[in-house]
Amino acid sequence: MVKKKVISVISEDENQGSIELQVFHFTKKIRRLTSHLEFHRKDYLSQRGLRKILGKRQRMLSYLSKKKRISYKELLNQLDIRESKTR
Repeated sequence: MVKKKVISVISEDENQGSIELQVFHFTKKIRRLTSHLEFHRKDYLSQRGLRKILGKRQRMLSYLSKKKRISYKELLNQLDIRESKTR
């Protein structure tokens, strides 16, 4: 039910190339790969792909936090993602 709410909220007012929608799709991929790696622990190519996607999502989230702080906070709450640590 939460996924449908997030999808409807994002796709109603955002275009397909928006940062929010890209972060949503990356989060979906990350969750799918994480569940795959629970069963296939030695799948090193999937581990590498997961790390690459995590890095891309992190860069997009840092960009979003600088440009649209309110939208960033809402997206983190909707997708149930922890806020990144600042250096």
